[in-house]
Amino acid sequence: MLIKDQNNSFISGNLWKNIWQSSWPMVLIMAFNFLVGFTDIYVAGLINPEIQAAIGFIGQLYFLIIIIANAISIGTLAMVSRAFGAGDLEKTVDIARQSLLFSILAAIGLTVFGLFFSRAILTIAGIPDEIKDMAEKFFRIFAFALGPNYVLIISNAVFRAVGDMKKPLFTMFLVSAINIAGDFLLVFGVFGFDGLGYIGIAISTALSMTIGTIINLVFFASGRWRNIYQGPLKISADAARKITVLSWPAVLLQIAWSAGSIVLYNILGRLGDKSVTAIASISNGLRIEAVIYLPAFALNMAAAVLVGQNLGAGNPDRAEKAVWKIASIGVVFVSLLSLPVFLWAEQFASLLTKDPAVLEETARYLRINMLSEPFMALGAILSGGLQGAGDTKRTMHVIVIAMWLVRLPLAYYLALVLNFGAAGVWVAMITSMSLQGMLMAWKFRQGRWKKLKVD
Repeated sequence: MLIKDQNNSFISGNLWKNIWQSSWPMVLIMAFNFLVGFTDIYVAGLINPEIQAAIGFIGQLYFLIIIIANAISIGTLAMVSRAFGAGDLEKTVDIARQSLLFSILAAIGLTVFGLFFSRAILTIAGIPDEIKDMAEKFFRIFAFALGPNYVLIISNAVFRAVGDMKKPLFTMFLVSAINIAGDFLLVFGVFGFDGLGYIGIAISTALSMTIGTIINLVFFASGRWRNIYQGPLKISADAARKITVLSWPAVLLQIAWSAGSIVLYNILGRLGDKSVTAIASISNGLRIEAVIYLPAFALNMAAAVLVGQNLGAGNPDRAEKAVWKIASIGVVFVSLLSLPVFLWAEQFASLLTKDPAVLEETARYLRINMLSEPFMALGAILSGGLQGAGDTKRTMHVIVIAMWLVRLPLAYYLALVLNFGAAGVWVAMITSMSLQGMLMAWKFRQGRWKKLKVD
């Protein structure tokens, strides 16, 4: 079934206008995500640094668990955007249905695994003993949020793939508002309700994800998606194969990144009496640094959609031109955002902690890591272009090299062998991120992604 109305696609017209239309909603969505993460850490900091450290550690573990959803979303976006760009609505809806079913099955399996092996997972991850009990409580509640979170991730990717940015924008606004309000209300209480303490942070996340999922499922009942519930509610072998082919490199990529981040936390956990300070500092630093990630990863998603739709329409040159334009915007904008954080690192650190040792180390983390932010933006945006084309393998290669061959060995050597402590880890991080940006530019420049088939 051919699409007669292409008003929401990005296969024609002014490229700068297309970039703006696909980018600004994603910037807001990323801003909402940042506010949620910032509030989680801020509220935890009002309790004590141990809670902050536990939140940061579990955040890394949770991201590791949702890698399959993120990977499926990458394959979904590549396939849906190409089908939509080619004008095939029936295929677009069918791919969306299959991806949602695939994600639900994966979420059920991982939820069961997380609940039964939570203690073992935390032990293997190397979480310090003093925060292990509270971390396990967080982890178990987050496990129940996996199903809604998986559906939310995939459904948002489907809407983005066809250029319908307003639906995920609306949903994520409500999800974020509920999560942020829940952090304060459930932790500290209100109007006679005593509050649940630190565990309220996890419950507010699970509640907001569930509500967001319900909203997106309602959106699928109308418009171009109205037939999505009328097709067969089973995964076809062909659809599973295509999704798997596109998703497995993205799974390995995110395993490499997330597991590497856990190993990095493990290295910080070996710093003796400075380990909790270091873990709390990287948790704080990552939340502040997330402000700078906002435009980069919003543009990453815009690049993926523009590449997918234009390849579907048979215009690879327009796809390449769009990505280089997006990358130039991202590098300049991120550089401008990084400068004030570098200059006033202490002031930014004080937003999340009042503990003198944590504040000092957070400021040092920020000042060092700001040096690699332009490379981060370049790598993030170009990887979006590669993933939009379905070229997940080359992106995986770059991440594995940067994380496992550069960041982790260098962090171990600088922090534990040369005894530079947390500062050695921060230096390893900027070294690997700079290399990652340059390698991604080289891979994209080769242009092999233009010839890939995703169906």
